[in-house]
Amino acid sequence: MGEILRLPVIHLDKEHWRPGWVEPPKDEWRDRVEELVKHESWIIDGNFGGTMGIRIAAADAVVFLDLPRALCVWRTVKRVITYRKETRPDMADGCDEKLDLVFLKWIWDFPKRTRPKILRLLGEIEGKKPIFRLRSRKDVERFLESLRGDLAS
Repeated sequence: MGEILRLPVIHLDKEHWRPGWVEPPKDEWRDRVEELVKHESWIIDGNFGGTMGIRIAAADAVVFLDLPRALCVWRTVKRVITYRKETRPDMADGCDEKLDLVFLKWIWDFPKRTRPKILRLLGEIEGKKPIFRLRSRKDVERFLESLRGDLAS
């Protein structure tokens, strides 16, 4: 999306984590996100439910990748294999790729635990700003193609 729209992409993982997978204090993280959304234009990639309200309020549009959990688990495993023992480009320095049962459980439980909260937040802004809920790879491909087409016209 960033390349298509020529907008800066902010990866929340890169902004949030400190070396060794250390989390910042909640108030410091919230302040950081409030600073990030003050930029004129951006695409923000990431979940972090505690600051989602800030990002949704500041966004012109919301893209929710509501993908099947099996696909999410597969992509996570693939990412771990691809970036094993190194830091991936969208992650903070000093946070080598890893996979543990806690994170796998978080992914697996996402549809029941986190997804309803996101859907509730999106319901609150429905009709006020565009929401794109993409539920499959095909949906993502069509969405990106529509962005390319919109720019071409």
